Amino acid sequence: MKKLNIAYVGFGKSTNRYHIPYVKIRDHFNISRIVNRTLGKRPEQAVLEANGTVFSTDINDIIQDESIDLVIVVTPGSAHYETSKKLLLGGKNVICDKPLVETLEQAKELVALAKERNLFFMPFQNRRFDSDFLTVKKVLETGYLGNLIDLTVTMDHYRPADASLGENFDGAWYGHGVHLVDQMVSLFGKPETVQYDVRSTRDAVATDDYFSVNLIYKNFRATVQATELAAVSRPKWVIYGSRGTLIKEHVDQQENDLKAGIVPGDEGFGADTPQDFAQLTYYNQNGDRIAKTIPTVSGDYGRVYDSAYNSLVHGEEKLVSDEQILAVIETLENAFK
Repeated sequence: MKKLNIAYVGFGKSTNRYHIPYVKIRDHFNISRIVNRTLGKRPEQAVLEANGTVFSTDINDIIQDESIDLVIVVTPGSAHYETSKKLLLGGKNVICDKPLVETLEQAKELVALAKERNLFFMPFQNRRFDSDFLTVKKVLETGYLGNLIDLTVTMDHYRPADASLGENFDGAWYGHGVHLVDQMVSLFGKPETVQYDVRSTRDAVATDDYFSVNLIYKNFRATVQATELAAVSRPKWVIYGSRGTLIKEHVDQQENDLKAGIVPGDEGFGADTPQDFAQLTYYNQNGDRIAKTIPTVSGDYGRVYDSAYNSLVHGEEKLVSDEQILAVIETLENAFK
């Protein structure tokens, strides 16, 4: 099996929590280089160095290393555009953390640059491999619900003291909305119209921390919503169809496990308990009302890496198409126009 040499720009919490643990259990990647603005003596660095990873503070070390097959950008969001552009101009294939960029113009420029140079370029949309999303996707594909009428997906937290100043790019709509909008675009494509309610509820002058946005498709509405002031979280998914209803109360467990130090490969990682399973109620062709519990499909954020490998090595289509990249960024940016 061909191994890909990969490099990271950024070595903070996201790199060490949402990326490297998934790469470590995959045999077809080698973490060759990591660039960060400052280098310390963290245990994570020592472990990687012992296995041959080279650390430095200059991104040109990655660009000039012809052995690097793929670079993953995990910098603060404000640096995504410039960092990705520099790497693409340097001839590197790039995965960039999300939100990818702030504006449609920036997204179009990077997509065009990658296309001109025949390079792989894609955002790290790991929430396409949330267990709850994969479960919902499976139910939609079975046809239990009939014709879709109304879908609501929620990302709630209770963080009353975390209001902060910043730009639009720093708020909840870009930060949380990017996951939910991408999930909808991956399922249904670009919405026909969008209705926005995006605001700050903890502090009038702080960045937005609440949104309820309706993505209008031809025959149904998909609502994506979140608040940072939910003492009791709303169900993660509520979906109504012409023949049934699906409710999934709880979120994917990968993030909670990672925060607790449980990592991919550990027994039970990311697994739902039976009380967390989705509940489906539908009417069959005989008019019988059926209630079913839907076991959760296993999630795995590392599948973003698997898809990138298959694109680079086997020529398969990208997980996130250029059209989807642009549709997501346009939907996010238009909230503030």
